[in-house]
Amino acid sequence: MSNFTTASEFLLMGFSDIRELQILYSFLLFLIYSAGLMGNLLIVMITTFDRRLHTPMYFFLRNLAMVDACYLSITVPQASVNSLVNNRIISVTGCATQVFLVILMAYVEVTLLTVMARDRYVAICHPLHYTVIMSPRVCMQMTITCLLTGLVYAGFHTGYTFRLSFCHSNMVHQFFCDIPSLLRISCSDTFSNKLSLFVSVLVVGTGCYGFITASYVRIFSTVLKFPVKEDQKKAFSTCIPHISVVSLFVISGIYVYSQPPSDFESLKDIIPSVFYTVIPPFLNPIIYSLRNKQIKGAMGILMKRTIFIRK
Repeated sequence: MSNFTTASEFLLMGFSDIRELQILYSFLLFLIYSAGLMGNLLIVMITTFDRRLHTPMYFFLRNLAMVDACYLSITVPQASVNSLVNNRIISVTGCATQVFLVILMAYVEVTLLTVMARDRYVAICHPLHYTVIMSPRVCMQMTITCLLTGLVYAGFHTGYTFRLSFCHSNMVHQFFCDIPSLLRISCSDTFSNKLSLFVSVLVVGTGCYGFITASYVRIFSTVLKFPVKEDQKKAFSTCIPHISVVSLFVISGIYVYSQPPSDFESLKDIIPSVFYTVIPPFLNPIIYSLRNKQIKGAMGILMKRTIFIRK
């Protein structure tokens, strides 16, 4: 079959066909996006302007917050608007752009979370060598590596997907463009696409998750040796929420990209995707701010300065 694309646009799946529910879902998505965006931007502001937070831990947290803000902005606003105006059409170019950005942000997210686990491991298990191992130069190099390898990873899968022909249907069984749904409606041979996608997601997902799990096993074994119970409690309260969000993100992502979408429109196609595209970027600011005394202290100082300036 010749290598061409017959579909000029795609039709995304909606959350509901009932008009009242469409408006309700649009409002809920808008609230989630607004709260997640403000939370992440607030963390970026606090960790940038408060010099006490210019440490490796908060450097990575600031980068994660910027990634989360972008990650939410790729899918949620469009889904909210589509549900409100009941228009689910997206162009092929728009679809390709969305696929590329979703994969890029997901890759950078999981690799940054892996780097953050490494940072916590060094801080707790090797505190005397922390400033040497996690120097500003090393932190910058790790962040740039996450971004550059993410660009290559996203570029490969996006280009490899949109070389296919789409003529079976233009209905994407998802609220945003993703590769598994697109492979389902392609009339080309997709075996190599499915194989490369499955292997790469499995390697990146399980590799990062395995590294994070191993890091936290060592962290917990070290924490249990702390003589002061309060120090143990503090370390556990920081680590457990982090690994919970990582587990939710990685497991749901692997599930979505290893399972073929169904033949019929169903919320079962959407719900797992929400758990890796919406929930983690929304929860991260809550986890890393409400459970962090330094962030809360810096937030209080920022609010006081804002009130003082207004007066």
